[in-house]
Amino acid sequence: MMTLAPQPAPQHTAEDAAMPPRADCIADSAGGLTFDLTASARTGAAYLLLRSRSGDEEVSLPLTPTGDGRLRAVLPSSIELPEGRWDAYARLTDGEPQRLVPGINDLRALVDRVPDDETGGRIAVRIPYATKHGNLTVRSWLRAPHAEAGELYVKEGELSVRGRLYGATLTPDAYAEVRARHAPETTLRADITADRTEFRFTVDYGALTEGVWDLWLRPAGENGPRVRIARLLDDVADKKPIFTYPKVTLKTEQGDAMAGPYYTADNDLSVTVTSVS
Repeated sequence: MMTLAPQPAPQHTAEDAAMPPRADCIADSAGGLTFDLTASARTGAAYLLLRSRSGDEEVSLPLTPTGDGRLRAVLPSSIELPEGRWDAYARLTDGEPQRLVPGINDLRALVDRVPDDETGGRIAVRIPYATKHGNLTVRSWLRAPHAEAGELYVKEGELSVRGRLYGATLTPDAYAEVRARHAPETTLRADITADRTEFRFTVDYGALTEGVWDLWLRPAGENGPRVRIARLLDDVADKKPIFTYPKVTLKTEQGDAMAGPYYTADNDLSVTVTSVS
């Protein structure tokens, strides 16, 4: 039998001290995150800071030793993280916080995630990712109710959308709303087929004019809430450059146009119609 000798604890060098702290992230299916930091020697209390880009909000999480030379901070799903982008920092001494760089992200628990009923319909999604500058940021969504986009089928002249509703009930009055972003008062109604929490509907491209059209669900009809249709329950922080769909050519009174679905920077589902003349 081969015996493995215990490995010595990592030694921090002067070069390590010059490197920004790195954080490995583990996500759980409830929306919580665990951060494990590899950092140089420190003194005093240590904290992981999440700073909102959209304001002055900050969440401070204590960093505690893990026994393997690293520091750990936990962001449980019970701590509310308002929707937006949160830049991650570490305060390891009494000095200025240092921007964190991403290590290994274990996001397997987010793949094909199905929230349980214990959330009360409140969907909390936190996805860590690397920015274009190589820093660690957390993208957060917090929605109730939530309409999760599923499979999209692009056909000649139309788009078929399937999805699932969380945190509300689909009533007999439910329908989908296709809303012009440049003129929100301009809306088109699409009838849905519902099966308990699942729904499907079709967008007629021929009824759309040039511009961007956002897709909404009205689970209780025109007198109930308007719920943005989005794809959030997976491990992809920014779907716009990754989830791409074919466009179809339309014949309109203004000439030829191209129409197709896409996900916005917030992972909301929209349709764009653009002139090709």
